[in-house]
Amino acid sequence: MTTRPPREATGSQRPLKGSIRVPSDKSLSHRVALFSALAQGRSRVRGLLDSLDVRSTLGAIEALGAQLDIKVEADGLCGTITGWGDAGPHGPKNALQCGNSGTTSRLLLGVLSGLDVTASLEGDESLSRRPMDRVIAPLTKMGARFYPSEAFSQEGAPAHTPEGAPASTLPLTVKGTSSLEAIAYQSPVASAQVKSAVLLAGLNARGTTSVTEPYKSRDHTELLLPAYGASLTVEGLTTSITGGQRLFATDCEVPADPSSAAFLLVAAALIPQSEVTVRDVLLNPTRVGFLTVLRRMGADIAIKINKNAHLGTEQVGEVTLRYREELEATTVEPYEVPALIDEVSILALAATVAKGTTIFKQVGELRVKESDRLNAIVCGLTALGCDVREEDDDLRVSCAPPHIRATRLATHGDHRLAMTWSIAARAFALALDIYGLESIEVSYPGFFDDLKRLS
Repeated sequence: MTTRPPREATGSQRPLKGSIRVPSDKSLSHRVALFSALAQGRSRVRGLLDSLDVRSTLGAIEALGAQLDIKVEADGLCGTITGWGDAGPHGPKNALQCGNSGTTSRLLLGVLSGLDVTASLEGDESLSRRPMDRVIAPLTKMGARFYPSEAFSQEGAPAHTPEGAPASTLPLTVKGTSSLEAIAYQSPVASAQVKSAVLLAGLNARGTTSVTEPYKSRDHTELLLPAYGASLTVEGLTTSITGGQRLFATDCEVPADPSSAAFLLVAAALIPQSEVTVRDVLLNPTRVGFLTVLRRMGADIAIKINKNAHLGTEQVGEVTLRYREELEATTVEPYEVPALIDEVSILALAATVAKGTTIFKQVGELRVKESDRLNAIVCGLTALGCDVREEDDDLRVSCAPPHIRATRLATHGDHRLAMTWSIAARAFALALDIYGLESIEVSYPGFFDDLKRLS
């Protein structure tokens, strides 16, 4: 990984030009590592994202008994993962360290629920504030049990806790069981992490487990599990899996992360004379909603699908964005939000130069990200002199580009905010004092190096 960047971010409006491959997709890297650990046999993996979040998942599966032979190469983490398969994982000697990764913690809770193993999960200060009850609730209905970690005895049985004591945040302990019962779960939120946790538990449940969402969330789990031999059915907003299935090792090469690409592409949309191409990028429709929104705003975007590159049934290709003057405001409807939830901050920055008022409807999910990202977007853009406000769960951004040249901005330990404020400095020639730029290493360790390559 790269060294930590300087705290001060000073920008210039030199055009961004060139072709680049951003780091591999974080969501797929987590799943490739975890599914390979569950599988029978040895999977060859290439291009896993070398970031703190993915390393948390790798550390957890190794602590549970998967055998890793992984090396750092030019395109990411490469090597083999030998799964525990039919033997199952072993109880870890120490708590599983999830770091800042919500995906690591929530998907692990699903996996461990259906296995005869007891394990404790811990996270950093930020992750320990994020809600786990959204996965704990359905998994408890299936038969798993969850306890505050400090209330779990050395013998692996729940110690006395006050009546009704919640186990809704980390640290917590999960006591899995091989006797899970399938459920038909109506999820109140469109969340790929919730859906994946329940489906992974369903792999070891009696009967057929289904998850129905209010809107379609990311579908990486549904598209990747069949590559490991599992069978699922998808009907509209309902995904179902029948228990008792085994996973088998496979070979995986992870494409580039569209969420990381979004920051460079929006930078090109903001800086005159820019033209940026992102190669080998994941083009899953549930991940590229930000491209749809940018096109509505008037951005010049070309997409080319590579029919010879894929992971499971995921689409891969390249995206080129050329600068075009006079972006137009748009409205992002609630059903669109799951496909661009991680890009709202950078899209909000783009909206500051779009004629009219851009409205992001029902983005309250941002309140439970690595930070209260919704409030942080409003505070940060306001500090830059932009016209932005929060109305209930909606975000409204009117045309008023950043113009306060020097100010301090907080990232709240949130990598998406850190990249957004850095792009603001670059696109509008600002000298910003940004606290917490090191958080970028959670998902995009080479971010500043790639900006320089395109300058």
